[in-house]
Amino acid sequence: MNNTLTHTDFKFPGQINVYHGKVREVYTLANNTLVMIATDRLSAFDVVMPKGIPYKGQILNQIATKMMRDTEDIVPNWLAATPDPNVAVGEACDPFKVEMVIRAYLSGHAAREYKAGKRILCGVAMPEGMKENDKFPEPIITPATKAEAGDHDEDISREEILSREIVSESDYLQLESYTRKLFERGSEIASKRGLILVDTKYEFGKTKDGKIVLIDEIHTPDSSRYFYAEGYSERQEKGEAQKQLSKEFVRQWLIRNGFQGLEGQQVPHMTDEYIESVSQRYIELYENITGEPFVKADLSNIVARIESNVEQYLATI
Repeated sequence: MNNTLTHTDFKFPGQINVYHGKVREVYTLANNTLVMIATDRLSAFDVVMPKGIPYKGQILNQIATKMMRDTEDIVPNWLAATPDPNVAVGEACDPFKVEMVIRAYLSGHAAREYKAGKRILCGVAMPEGMKENDKFPEPIITPATKAEAGDHDEDISREEILSREIVSESDYLQLESYTRKLFERGSEIASKRGLILVDTKYEFGKTKDGKIVLIDEIHTPDSSRYFYAEGYSERQEKGEAQKQLSKEFVRQWLIRNGFQGLEGQQVPHMTDEYIESVSQRYIELYENITGEPFVKADLSNIVARIESNVEQYLATI
């Protein structure tokens, strides 16, 4: 299970730029086309773990593709094709420098801030008397600045985004509207699978003709948190941890092993057995979120497979 995709160095026809993100690598071509490759890298607390997770990139790419298709009637997106299990191709956009995070429950980062005594998150008030994983009266939008490589994303309020002119007011209102529509649709999809969409983030860009579109990933276990709906209320009443589908299980393992991405902390050793268990959890996430069996792609030579599939597709456009 050591055959994972942790780095790429392609030279596609017409390539003019490449960006290596925490998990995805984005190749820009001269014909205003982006080739986005989902690697098997695992990022937590804005730190990339030293080992890749088998099939993780395929899982993220295929969930995101399905969710893009399932929401394109309400919000336009950048996606044109998926010529390989790890690859999405679409229109190049100028990305907004904020991530639109929306939360329906007091979980994850919001719960940690709440436990620390904070009642305002990104300029939004959180009610007193809440327990971890309680539902908010209404979903709240808590944006984050998009970090440069190696930096942490930072919470930011709507007011600060506008005052610093990171996004224009008219564009930001559109981002908020799209965020709420996507979250409503994502919640409906999750409910049909016996899941609760707890929180998620969306990223948007603007095309050359000025249209705002959804980019990157959507409703994946890396960008979202899901609870199992069955037993949610009973677990809350008993003060028990919720059974969830997300990357939070990795974060909790890291916390238990003394790592939260803080200065001076070392990433704990991940054994082959642990890597295998994470891979199996991601497969479980895929099957629960999509309602479809996961079909493993050929791992014998991932780089050659991707290069061949992408170049065949590019020859057709």
